[in-house]
Amino acid sequence: VEGVQRQGVRVSVVSTIRTSPPMIADELRRQADNFIELDELREIIGRPPRPTPPPVSAEDAEEAESESE
Repeated sequence: VEGVQRQGVRVSVVSTIRTSPPMIADELRRQADNFIELDELREIIGRPPRPTPPPVSAEDAEEAESESE
C-alpha cells in the first residue's frame, strides 16, 4: 500500500471490522486513504435473503430416505 501511495495512487480498502476478530489488520486500515466498511454496503451489494423452505415432516424425511436406497 505504501509503495503505490508513494507513486501518487490513492488506496481504498474494503473490509469489515465488525467481526470478531476483525477481518482487516488495523495497520492496513490506517494506512489506506479510504476505508470502506462492508457492513455499510450490505443494502447495496448484498443478496436478498433466501426464502426459508417449509419444514419437512418426519414421515416425508423417512419417505425420501427410503426412495434414495
